Amino acid sequence: MAAEIQPQPQARKPCLLSKIDAFQEVVSTAVIIPKEDGVISVSEDRTIRVWLKRDSGQYWPSIYHTMPCRYSFLFFSLLEFVLSEDYNKMTPARTYQAHQGRVTVVLFVLEMEWLLSTGQDKNFTWHCSESGQQLGTYRTSAWVSGLQFDVETRHAFVGDQSGQVTILKLEQDSCSLVTTFKGHTGNVTALCWDPVTRVLFSGSSDHSIIMWDIGGRKGTAIELQGHNDKVQGLCYASHTRQLISCSSDGSIVIWNMDVTRQETPEWLDSDSCQKCEQPFFWNFKQMWDSKKIGLRQHHCRKCGQAVCGKCSSKRSTIPLMGFEFEVRVCDSCHESISDEDRAPTATFHDSKHSIVYMHYEPTTGNLLTSGTDKVIKVWKSTRSVCCSSLHYALM
Repeated sequence: MAAEIQPQPQARKPCLLSKIDAFQEVVSTAVIIPKEDGVISVSEDRTIRVWLKRDSGQYWPSIYHTMPCRYSFLFFSLLEFVLSEDYNKMTPARTYQAHQGRVTVVLFVLEMEWLLSTGQDKNFTWHCSESGQQLGTYRTSAWVSGLQFDVETRHAFVGDQSGQVTILKLEQDSCSLVTTFKGHTGNVTALCWDPVTRVLFSGSSDHSIIMWDIGGRKGTAIELQGHNDKVQGLCYASHTRQLISCSSDGSIVIWNMDVTRQETPEWLDSDSCQKCEQPFFWNFKQMWDSKKIGLRQHHCRKCGQAVCGKCSSKRSTIPLMGFEFEVRVCDSCHESISDEDRAPTATFHDSKHSIVYMHYEPTTGNLLTSGTDKVIKVWKSTRSVCCSSLHYALM
């Protein structure tokens, strides 16, 4: 979306290119076909459709495939199709019996010829796409809602409904647990991996995004607070160093990641205000000794100190800490924040529909959103990038 990346990005509003609204049910998954004015969609009415853009500028279904009701168990399986070169024929090729519950995420790794999938049965599985055989499975503590894979290290990143992210090392027929980490108070709803900077982004129902510096090996975790509802999708445009996020209230946020961001401090514990030393309401001894009524405890988002309401009456944005909205800060920190420190590092846009799914196509810079209004919208979001090999997976 931005022509140049600057510490204070100058971004224009995403431009709506097209809408597709001929659906009976919500579209749960859709992808933009690379190097083609086309879209593949999968909706809750058990239909798989291929849409091609005509000379009129409208998208029309080139293929329409419906699974009969008696095959509804296939929501627990993975279906592979072969598309003809002109996108006018779709032939069923293989069915993978992968899960005992509804499939939640599918990821195809072309370099490994692996098909990774997760389901509400709490199983993460991977199959060989050449032979169709299941290579392995891993049982998670909660059903998985986010999945990413790093080809170089063969690490799978698995985010689940408990808010935990698990890193697994995959081999041809086995896997080993590398580590787990948790930073969200809600369930993980989206994951995005950038293999260049080796950073993992996670979005959650707690409205937050966390940037995990996996490659830095320092355990750095940067919070991004710019949504007022559940984060539904994350995409990273590496050529512009921008993170694109969306939430169920319809907002699309484009984050400038070409800035030096800071970790939010840990909240400190104290029985009294660390500024005026007034006791908090549970500190009965100090309340009795000083003959003062106990106060409610708050925390400054910039320094992390425990403070009372009087010593933290100010509000401020702290964009480099990820706070694009005003948050509570203590009076001394408020004085230290300059106008330059308050310069936004993200732009906010209204898609005008409640988003359930998002997909980004870097070769064109186009963004796709699907909403509860049963409409697909295609946007021009960032400038395109030339890329010779891009791979997508469709659930």
